[in-house]
Amino acid sequence: MDDDVISIASSGEGEEDRRAILDPVVRRVVDALGGFEDGVYRMGDEAVGCLRDLKKLWRLDDSDDERTVARIFWETRVFSNDLVPILLATAGKGLVEDKRAIACADLMTAMTWPIDMAEELKELDDARDKGTDYTELTFSHLNYKAALLKPGVMQALFGIILPPLSKPVKERSERDGQLVNVILHLVRNLAFIKDLPVNLHLSGDQAEYSSLQTKLIKAYSETNMLDLLLTIASNSDNDPLFNSFNTLVLEIFYLLFRGLKPSTLAINQTKQPTQDLRRLLAAEDRRKRDAARYASSRHSQFGTTLTVQLNPKRKTQDAQDTHEESQGPAPTRPLVLHRQAAISKESGDVLDIAKQHKWKKTNKVDELTREDNLSTEARMVLQGFAREFVESCFNPFLASLLRDIKSERPKITEKDHLRLLYTTKWLLEFFLVSRSRENAVDGPRKWSLGLVAEVTDRSWIVWVLRRMRGAMDEKPKMWTELQAGIECLTQLLLLIDTMSSSVISDSNLDEAARLLQQQLIYNGDVLDIALDSLRSFKEGTQSLAYLNASVYLSYALLRMLEKWGKRNSGAMYVRKKKASKKKKGKVHGITENDGVPDVEEEVVDEDSAEEVIHETMFTFEAFEMKFAHPDVTRTLLAYLSRYKEFDSPELMTRVVNLMHRQAVKVKAEGLYFNVSTLQLFKTILDDERSLPKETPYKDLVRLLTFILRRFFKALDEEPFLAMEALYPMNRGHWKQYSSWEPERTSGRIREATEENRNSTEVQVKKGYSWSEQIGIAVAALIEDGKTELVEWVKDILVLVICHRQRVVEETDQKDRDDDENAEDAPWQSIGPSKEASSKFTDYVIPYINDEHADAATKNPTLKLMFRLLGFTIEAEDAEELQWVVPAKIVPSALQSAHDVVDQYLRNPIDLEGKKAGELITKKARRRRRRRSVTPNTDVELPDDEPKRRKAKKKREEKTYKSAQFIEDSDEECGDMEAFLEREKALRERTAKAAEESGQIATMRATGTKKRRKKAKDDSGSKRARTKSPGPGGDYSGQLAVNVDSDDSGTASDDDPILRSLRSSRSPTPPPQSIPAPAPKPRPKPRLVQKKSSERRPIRISSDSDQEPLLQQPPAASRSQPKRRLVLSDDEM
Repeated sequence: MDDDVISIASSGEGEEDRRAILDPVVRRVVDALGGFEDGVYRMGDEAVGCLRDLKKLWRLDDSDDERTVARIFWETRVFSNDLVPILLATAGKGLVEDKRAIACADLMTAMTWPIDMAEELKELDDARDKGTDYTELTFSHLNYKAALLKPGVMQALFGIILPPLSKPVKERSERDGQLVNVILHLVRNLAFIKDLPVNLHLSGDQAEYSSLQTKLIKAYSETNMLDLLLTIASNSDNDPLFNSFNTLVLEIFYLLFRGLKPSTLAINQTKQPTQDLRRLLAAEDRRKRDAARYASSRHSQFGTTLTVQLNPKRKTQDAQDTHEESQGPAPTRPLVLHRQAAISKESGDVLDIAKQHKWKKTNKVDELTREDNLSTEARMVLQGFAREFVESCFNPFLASLLRDIKSERPKITEKDHLRLLYTTKWLLEFFLVSRSRENAVDGPRKWSLGLVAEVTDRSWIVWVLRRMRGAMDEKPKMWTELQAGIECLTQLLLLIDTMSSSVISDSNLDEAARLLQQQLIYNGDVLDIALDSLRSFKEGTQSLAYLNASVYLSYALLRMLEKWGKRNSGAMYVRKKKASKKKKGKVHGITENDGVPDVEEEVVDEDSAEEVIHETMFTFEAFEMKFAHPDVTRTLLAYLSRYKEFDSPELMTRVVNLMHRQAVKVKAEGLYFNVSTLQLFKTILDDERSLPKETPYKDLVRLLTFILRRFFKALDEEPFLAMEALYPMNRGHWKQYSSWEPERTSGRIREATEENRNSTEVQVKKGYSWSEQIGIAVAALIEDGKTELVEWVKDILVLVICHRQRVVEETDQKDRDDDENAEDAPWQSIGPSKEASSKFTDYVIPYINDEHADAATKNPTLKLMFRLLGFTIEAEDAEELQWVVPAKIVPSALQSAHDVVDQYLRNPIDLEGKKAGELITKKARRRRRRRSVTPNTDVELPDDEPKRRKAKKKREEKTYKSAQFIEDSDEECGDMEAFLEREKALRERTAKAAEESGQIATMRATGTKKRRKKAKDDSGSKRARTKSPGPGGDYSGQLAVNVDSDDSGTASDDDPILRSLRSSRSPTPPPQSIPAPAPKPRPKPRLVQKKSSERRPIRISSDSDQEPLLQQPPAASRSQPKRRLVLSDDEM
């Protein structure tokens, strides 16, 4: 039989019709199974072989998108007519180990396997599978589910799974595990099949398919199948067989719980029908009132006909204009209304009723849950099951799943992450609601917080944040998993809030809650997720449940932070990650000091960008200000527009609270100054009478009234707001129309703060070594009663040493492991390698409390110690100084500094009776030298003179590298009258020398182009002579005088003009030489030829500081006063 099936399938699949070949084969095998005789099912002689053949035929659908074999099985009704009777005839009568019973269970599991419609539709071929229809297959699953719910079937399946589980662990075989796996998958398949929606117009047979889930839950309870699931969940940490099924049990829990809301299941189920009836009647009454408000009055005994004139105040025009307008449509034509509502209401509202509404993209309600029509009995069963699970299975089951996820077991799939997030969220919400309904007056609460302590563990919070971060980074984003993570995180925040509530008097719980809150704030991911989830919502992209979850998370987080801020006055810091450029050889991870809720350490690829972590101070006001964003407002308005669908006042409380924070606390009411927003407010105010009478709805009306008053007040002050309201309030436009004002910081206060900070800089008096200076600083802190600051410095050094020593060990120890003869830790004295040193990063010193932050900014002695230890400051002008341990300091140097500080802390330095404060003095303040401009009232500069000077200055900076040393000042020559006298005497002597020699002063005596080559031989010796120091020890002989750039010949020493210039030095006495060292003689100015093509003015100066391009003189000569002698242009 097996060979026939294989040969037929292989030979006819590609040529003939697949169904025509497989149909007779399947029917022949089904007929051989057996049949009913006198009301009793008689199995055939080859029933086991036929069941195996059916399983082989079923596997042919693995490569068939049409699922031909499944459709033939459904048509033959083999499931209900053969498989179920065989199971009842074998396992139902105690033959639980019969091969026929096991084969039937295996085939039932295959036939009820869930169909993933989304994946099936993706795999369909557009041309070949155009007419594929899965409706028949989904209906067949409903029939199979109904067949398995017959009396005795579930008990028979439970009897099959019980013997393998009752064996000791050492006696179990692989087949036992496979058998348990098959039955649990069958239980999962039945829970997956969705019932038909409740419909009064369905037939009796089809109406039965709308309550199958209720029958299934009751059957699981009656056959102890739910107890078996609890046993597997509670022992998944101890038994390896149970641990292998924890993901399958998790999926079953998810399928059972997703059809109900935890809040409705936690209450008394006997009163639930009455509450549902009251809710439905209220909804019906509300719909009737809405319908009556806009109902037509055609059949009323009072008819209504109204004429509405558009723009009645428009002036009438003359007949010619009327004639011209008659050719086109009249803009003032009247409108006729036939509704009685037009008498008392605005005409515009009545006209809007008849308008054609634009179609909007519909939103999905929820992609994670479904609505199961369960009876009260089924709800009570699930309520007891959930209570038992929380009390006995929650912590071990969650720990085993998280351990498998960390180990990356093959059984873990992507959907298991989603199921775990949703199931944990569901159970946490069920726990919190049930606990809040307990009466704590009669005695201690039955539901202690220790029942769900696993979710407060670091590993769990790390995993949740990592999954949410991964869902946000995916493209496209995984909105469904992000929704589950948001809901789970919200319940975690509510649990922490419950731990810190005043109702609980346990100090340990309060301390644990405070620590968790502090670490969640420091991590920063929760703050970013809450803000990003609101800003990223777009109608039609995410479901309405995602919108509700985002609003709920922000509401719970802001409430928790507000309470935390009132109870804790100390400063808190938030860690921010910023992408930086990749540094070669650097691998970053998360240290133990980063707080509990963080992503675990991962090896970062070298090609990926590194993340630099910065710490910023957290304030609740600043974080609340971040919610003043147009995208957040748009999300809140989308949530508020569904106010008629709210089934609980709590939903209205959340959105009103967030809107109040924006409009009132943050003073960002301008975000709501938009036409569409005002239209929504008008609609809500018109329905004020029909709104519920609860407090949140009254608060909503008051809030809307406040915003509208602000809008009209702003409109009076700025009429242009009428145009701005037509456009979104993006890019901060709302700020100019709101009462929000930026923080103003006075420049004088900032300068005074900077002066005070600089004035408190201190230093140790001279004459002490580095270690003694540290000892004096330690003694000064101890004298001031600041010993805890010294201990803080030691803690900082220990942390940095450990961190960098770990880097050295990870990097350098690998290279030394190959040397077996090496002694114990000899490499520690060698120091880190270059590779290890390159991995060091600057360590930003965190401030644990306000005292440390203030001391690091204002305490001069502590700042002195930091500087002595080599610490640096990120920004000197910051209001709060941030100290950094540079990466260049090796661990050995840090260890030496730590030993010195610890030594002087234990044994204070001996100051010979003096106090440490006496040896510390203030640093001299560095004053910037400002340029003083001498006013000259006699000379009046033209208007363009400043511009001309700036342009000249720029040209000098481009041409001369010495422009930065040249100062534009009129006082550089000293006394003007004495200078003019010297100039006059110089001109007279020059003219007299020219008359005696018969030559012009501006011409050279010799030096043509032909003689330039000959001058090269003598130029070297002349340069050497000019560079020799004179008797005064000055190098003023290096000063050059360029006479003519076109003729660069060497001037003769016998030139009378040159002799006259040498004798025409300034009459001012020469500067006194410094006795030690022995000064060298100062040479007279010498005319030196320069090989340059640039023209320079004739300048003779005795001060070499004015020519920075040349070699600078010694310090002794630089201190001499400046004197200069310049020939004027007239003499040239």
